[in-house]
Amino acid sequence: MIEAFYELSHTPFTRDIPTTELYLSVMMEEVLGRLEHAAKRQLFAVMTGDCGTGKTTIIRKLKDSLDPREFMLLYLADSKLTPRHFYKGLLEQLGCEAKFYRGDAKRQLHREIEMMKGIYHMQPVVVVDEAHLLDREMLEEVRFLLNFKMDSLSPMALILVGQNELMDKLKLKVYGAIRQRIDLQCKLPHLDRAQVGEYIKRHLTYAGANHEIFSDAAVDEVYRFANGAARLVNKLCTHCMLYGAQNGRRIIDDHMVKLVIDGEFL
Repeated sequence: MIEAFYELSHTPFTRDIPTTELYLSVMMEEVLGRLEHAAKRQLFAVMTGDCGTGKTTIIRKLKDSLDPREFMLLYLADSKLTPRHFYKGLLEQLGCEAKFYRGDAKRQLHREIEMMKGIYHMQPVVVVDEAHLLDREMLEEVRFLLNFKMDSLSPMALILVGQNELMDKLKLKVYGAIRQRIDLQCKLPHLDRAQVGEYIKRHLTYAGANHEIFSDAAVDEVYRFANGAARLVNKLCTHCMLYGAQNGRRIIDDHMVKLVIDGEFL
């Protein structure tokens, strides 16, 4: 309905937009550059941000920016992740059946990584998403995982991704040993008003819009509601365009945005 009414060739505010078409703010570009550096230098990095600020977008961009002939990105996202399932998940992505016991699986992972690097000259980049939900046992395992060859070499690039409380947790005294190992810290801020406008315009351009759809006042209302969180911008803009298509409104103004917020988001 949206595509037909607004004469679009693509859906503008979905999660499956190609990474080449995604909007990145200056800060997001900077964070991406830092993570690329971490991947290439096999560093331990932590990226945090509030819900909907673009953490997954950055990881998608990172994956596509790394040469697949040189890097293999291994991705885990499990709120109940345990050390055993951590090694099992990584080994399965490497095409291996994990040993049952944690210590055996850990040694198995190290062997596979050494083979990957020695034979295929590829570097593993491990991304653990939802890391703010990891318990103490799992965070301690991260520290042990990075202990390799008497601390002279990290076996992989490791990137923890989570909400802002992840760094609050790592600042606790009990996690001092882990915190000292962090090479890079990145925090994603919310988009400001100008960036929200650029974000909406970029996504509509990708979709093939040949005219303005959201008025400036409408963008103001979207920004106020979403508070600069891209995920909420996507959701509200989609609802507004659906409302506009159903009611024959080719231009979405601030009054329409307020109607949608009051009717569908309370």
